[in-house]
Amino acid sequence: MTPAARLSAAIALLDEIFTRARPLSTVLADWGKANRYAGSGDRNAIGNLVHDTLRVKASALWIMGMPGETESGRAALLGMLRLLRGMDVTAIASLCSGERFAPEPLSEAEHASLQKADLSTAPAPVRGNYPEWLDAELARSFGETRVEEAKALSSRAPVDLRVNALKLIPLKALEAIGHLGPETVAYAPYGLRLRPNAEGRAPYVQAEPAYLKGAIEIQDEGSQLASLLAGAKPGMQVLDFCAGGGGKTLAMAAEMNNKGQIFSSDSDARRLAPIHERLTRAGIRNVQVRTPKGKTPADLRDLSGKCDLVLVDAPCTGVGTWRRHPDAKWRLRPNALEMRCEEQREVLHEAKRYVKPGGRLVYITCSLLDAENGAQVQAFLGQNPDFAIIDPATNATSLGLGTIAQHRDASGLGLLLSPHRTNTDGFFIAVMSRKS
Repeated sequence: MTPAARLSAAIALLDEIFTRARPLSTVLADWGKANRYAGSGDRNAIGNLVHDTLRVKASALWIMGMPGETESGRAALLGMLRLLRGMDVTAIASLCSGERFAPEPLSEAEHASLQKADLSTAPAPVRGNYPEWLDAELARSFGETRVEEAKALSSRAPVDLRVNALKLIPLKALEAIGHLGPETVAYAPYGLRLRPNAEGRAPYVQAEPAYLKGAIEIQDEGSQLASLLAGAKPGMQVLDFCAGGGGKTLAMAAEMNNKGQIFSSDSDARRLAPIHERLTRAGIRNVQVRTPKGKTPADLRDLSGKCDLVLVDAPCTGVGTWRRHPDAKWRLRPNALEMRCEEQREVLHEAKRYVKPGGRLVYITCSLLDAENGAQVQAFLGQNPDFAIIDPATNATSLGLGTIAQHRDASGLGLLLSPHRTNTDGFFIAVMSRKS
């Protein structure tokens, strides 16, 4: 496919997303099945055009004179090419020739809008590219820096890897995947990073021998740091209460050097399913998986009041992952935030019963919203006087992570990582202790 034909395909896909509100992954998969003539390079390029457009949709539509609820795939794509990819008007016009499979030529109005590309009078949600209703929520978390934080959430995310210390050391991992151009990360001691190329393509790590042998895992640096801040140590009894696919279970098991016991569970057996293969590949032997049976929760009664550490990676809006899922921010609705907050209250109430006196309860979200983070912890502490916050800076420093100790959230009760602050996905981590 020619570059112009790729633009036309991306415009059609964007129009479908805007009008039918379908998840991006589903739309792209359906398009690939229906257009099998398109090679992998074409599919990747079209997918990146759509992803990039959704990253800056509000700004792109604004400069094209379409603020508010008016959405056009063509206008959004043209605006993205100017704002995010930095193409000048002549270059954009050359792709819009109206010839076979190419978009129609630019109108005078489009030409003028692209030439001006002015965001100087745009409101914060437009400049930051997030839904208007979230402005007050982001202001609670970041105040006047919310636009900068949101802009960072619109960038492309790298591929971060965690070296499995049970099998390899970082220096050897760098050698093993040296042909992929890995870099060390800023904070996580076992983290490596692969950056996408100019077209947004990243190496397919899953085909690498180091991955297949369990020496490296795909895990964002922020998630690695959250796992480390939990403070898992050899010999502990640990419950990963919302384990999902098991990323943090694997990271904690490595910190524990396969000594002690981790119990991994989740309310959804489907989310938990990948953990079994991952544990085998990583050479982990100190994990028991407790799987729910249908709608019946996993039986954890034997763990009541016995765990040194209970980790709650709570269900949340996923605001911190917008770099990887740019369509998610435009599908998020206020009622979803309310639902997640209620789920978080319930999961904390359930998880606390497994913490033994003197043990830790670690609350993590991949959200940047105070309603899901500091406000939840504050409410929990108010209702549970037998729990107390562990100072986040003190905790980070004691675990050798003093370089992130400054990144407190607005409440001061936890650490808040973000693309803008730490060049990671967005994570909130609060650590509480149960009084003896």
